[in-house]
Amino acid sequence: MYLRTELSSSSPEGGEAATRPQDDVKMGVVFGLLWLFTGLLQGVHGQGVYAPPTVRIVHSGQACNVEEERYSERVYTIKEGETLELQCLVTGHPRPQIRWTKTAGGASDRESSLHNETLRIENINRHQGGRYYCKAENGLGSPAIRSIRVDVYYLDDPVITIHQSVGEAKEQFYFERTVFLRCVANSNPPVHYTWRRGREVLSQGSDSGVEIYEPFFTQGETKILKLKNLRPQDYADYTCFSSVRNVCGIEDKSAHFTLSNRTAPPSIKLLLDDPLVVNPGETITLVCVASGGEPHPSLKWMRPDGQQLPKRSVVKGGTLTIPAVAIDDGGVYSCVGSNNVGNPAKKTTTILVRGLRKGRFWITPDPYHNDDNIQIGREVKISCQVEATPPEELQFSWLKNGRPLRSSERMVITHTDTDVSPGTTNLDIIDLKFTDFGTYTCVASLRNGGTPEISIDVNISSTTVPPELTIPRGRSHLITQEGDTVDLQCLVSGKPKPIILWSRVEESGVAAAAAATALMPDGSIQTESYDGILRISNVTREMSGTYRCQTSQYNGFNVKPREALIQLVVQFPPAVEPVHTEIRQALGRAFSLTCRLLRAHPARLLRYEWKLGTRLLTVGQFSDQRDDTNYHVRALNREGYGEYTCDITNEAGAGRCTFLVTGKAYPPEFYYDTYSALWQNRPRVYGFKLQWTQMEPNAVDRILAYRLGIRQMGQSRWWEQEIPMEGTIQKGELLTYNLTELIKPESYLVRLTPITRYGEGDSTERIITYSGRLSREFQCGFEDEALCLFSQDKNDVFDWTRHSAATRDTKYTPNTGPSSDHTGSKQGFYMYIETSRPRLEGDTARLLSPTFNSKSSPVSNNPTYCFAFYYHMYGKHIGALNIFLRQKGQAVTDTLVWSLTGNQGDRWCQAKVNIHPTTAFQMVIEGVRGSGIEGDIAIDDVTIEEGECKDPPPNSESLAPPSSPHIWQHCITLILALIGQQR
Repeated sequence: MYLRTELSSSSPEGGEAATRPQDDVKMGVVFGLLWLFTGLLQGVHGQGVYAPPTVRIVHSGQACNVEEERYSERVYTIKEGETLELQCLVTGHPRPQIRWTKTAGGASDRESSLHNETLRIENINRHQGGRYYCKAENGLGSPAIRSIRVDVYYLDDPVITIHQSVGEAKEQFYFERTVFLRCVANSNPPVHYTWRRGREVLSQGSDSGVEIYEPFFTQGETKILKLKNLRPQDYADYTCFSSVRNVCGIEDKSAHFTLSNRTAPPSIKLLLDDPLVVNPGETITLVCVASGGEPHPSLKWMRPDGQQLPKRSVVKGGTLTIPAVAIDDGGVYSCVGSNNVGNPAKKTTTILVRGLRKGRFWITPDPYHNDDNIQIGREVKISCQVEATPPEELQFSWLKNGRPLRSSERMVITHTDTDVSPGTTNLDIIDLKFTDFGTYTCVASLRNGGTPEISIDVNISSTTVPPELTIPRGRSHLITQEGDTVDLQCLVSGKPKPIILWSRVEESGVAAAAAATALMPDGSIQTESYDGILRISNVTREMSGTYRCQTSQYNGFNVKPREALIQLVVQFPPAVEPVHTEIRQALGRAFSLTCRLLRAHPARLLRYEWKLGTRLLTVGQFSDQRDDTNYHVRALNREGYGEYTCDITNEAGAGRCTFLVTGKAYPPEFYYDTYSALWQNRPRVYGFKLQWTQMEPNAVDRILAYRLGIRQMGQSRWWEQEIPMEGTIQKGELLTYNLTELIKPESYLVRLTPITRYGEGDSTERIITYSGRLSREFQCGFEDEALCLFSQDKNDVFDWTRHSAATRDTKYTPNTGPSSDHTGSKQGFYMYIETSRPRLEGDTARLLSPTFNSKSSPVSNNPTYCFAFYYHMYGKHIGALNIFLRQKGQAVTDTLVWSLTGNQGDRWCQAKVNIHPTTAFQMVIEGVRGSGIEGDIAIDDVTIEEGECKDPPPNSESLAPPSSPHIWQHCITLILALIGQQR
């Protein structure tokens, strides 16, 4: 491949001459002259091309219909299962970032997002319908947001259900009774129903014994066929047809039902015990059979509240088999029988899986004395508690030193009622004696076995004493550092030794509601400890606070809990900002660096230390009044480039601010809104007008050149070329470089890197794609949803609307607006302003064209363009139609070039006007609302072409100032003559 590029400020046609390798020597002088020529042109392009974003949503793919809603967004209709493809077209410079979001409208709906120009959803389903938003932002002005509502159409198979009138006898269900056949189908849009008996189409009034109606509360969701006082001829085959009138190509669907004198609602029965008590590990089978009903009912097993059946379970018809049943499989199971006649039949059973859980004990001293200790001659109670399934099978027994113990006058054994869960047994020892000391064992078991028994040993002796809780010396106030592991310890004495419960305590003064939210490091409200130690690993600053340890009232003495408090203080290094930032500076300039302290503990005796690389710059100590430290550079030299660090330290460590001071230039910003960027030199090659601005060009030293790299997609080789820059580039200045000899239809990756005396700056890349659409005249008939990159002005009162006469609503304003587009087609589109309410007199709507690059330069006259369009201004309240030339130079200026007011009749007229832009420009089409609602103004078929207008029609007088000759036109003649002599 041979590639030639050239810097130019004229039109792309300037690079049409082909170049061959053998011509390199001849072209040397020519390029030299061209560099002189381009040096004069560089820097005179349109200034201030920075623009806030505009956005438009267009569709491709398989839409059924796209409607324009009045005063609202468009509605995109698509069939379920098809592919949704929406494209977000944006303008604005720098290139806006795009984000797609969807919200379905409910408070509980989640928002999903996608950062891409194209939103594509394959096999779309009904739940993916809703409102989709495209948001574009580039840091200028407000983000641009547009929305489109996606309406997913579908039609499910209809279902026929049969019902008898309320209160009538169940016996002989359909003999001389009123019967209702109800047809229901889920759909969007609403479904249309048709009933047929045999081959006879039933309609309201066609049969005195038949009534067809739609319940008021259903709003089109169903159609009921009422058979009054059932007759012999009503025993027949019935068909319900559901239709959405073939919208989106959705075919009609139908359901059938045969009504006979045997038709009956379902009845079922369970062939099992209720409740069903089983042992863990057994295989159980639940059998449900239909005992009646015509048609034969279908059977289904389910659990309440949407619980899933066990994963191991197997369902076959009405039989549910659960192998190796576990305790968690216990609960309620329901069998439901349905045949669409009457109400479904439901039978429920409960599965109880035998088991014993959570065995606990506690010792209660004599409650009649204010003493927590066990004493000879007083009463003591031992309690034992177990959770059992089923609770009625729970049984307890007591042992003393391994021998069975029976209830007596001094050893009283009691049990709670079996209906109370968990089950509890108590052993009351009256008038405790030395001979009563020993080990008492509580044994819990199930009467019918099936699970191991639980044994709990409790020792009663002279050493059985209530607990005491203390904190080790010096451990009630702990100081640790973030990231360490710390042990909080409570020493517990007593026999038996109780479980320790750890929890957090909110500081005094904090609301009680906040105290309820204080969680332990593991996220729980309370943590158990058997050795009295709470270990916290990788401690964080959020774990600072007061911790409570207390004795539990189970597995120990049933007395008032003992508790103690431990204060934990977590020290952490200073948190600072900015953690890392890049600062771009030119040589010789002054600047300051600021490191800010956010928080630290301890927050006293803070020191700071500034360095450049390893070189110490300054040190100091924070005062109580300051929370930041600054370092000033008065004049940056080459040695001043590098990494500056500021360390702020306390006892726990240091926080660091890092500043990378560099002279690298910011990346270029490619300009994507160039109109007609592609052009064609010869049949097999094409050219591309590459345009860009420089981000913050004045932040660093002057940009001396750009390194241009280009690579054909799919290949690895890069071609590189340096583009010298003369003079200083201004912010917002649009630079142009023409790429030629690009091979059709290949795409290319282009990389642009700015160069200063510091070195290379940041690069930017973009892909150039051959589109095959090469035109030297701008034309727009608004047939494409993208509006040829026209956009709505954000600063007007209302918007122009794209419409066709075939879809335009003339219900409120029949005496205004066009009845077709300018060619006479009712299917063709145009743009118009809707002046009905809520519009007021004087309200304006502005439509902005794409940005065009003027061919003006210091060596040529200001070019002339012909701006032409068709307008329709019909109605007794017509306001005004104004055309402005908006030029984007050092400042944006709007110049009125054409204007017309009042009723011009029910016809399309053409207007042409000459314009003379000197910089990048846009055309602004402004519609002004008149005194009433009959004031719709429409436009169609807009064109912009080079040269003066030919045969301008009436009402086309230009209001723009004429162009004037320029002294530089003689320079281009001289340069072209030199090129000719070289040849």
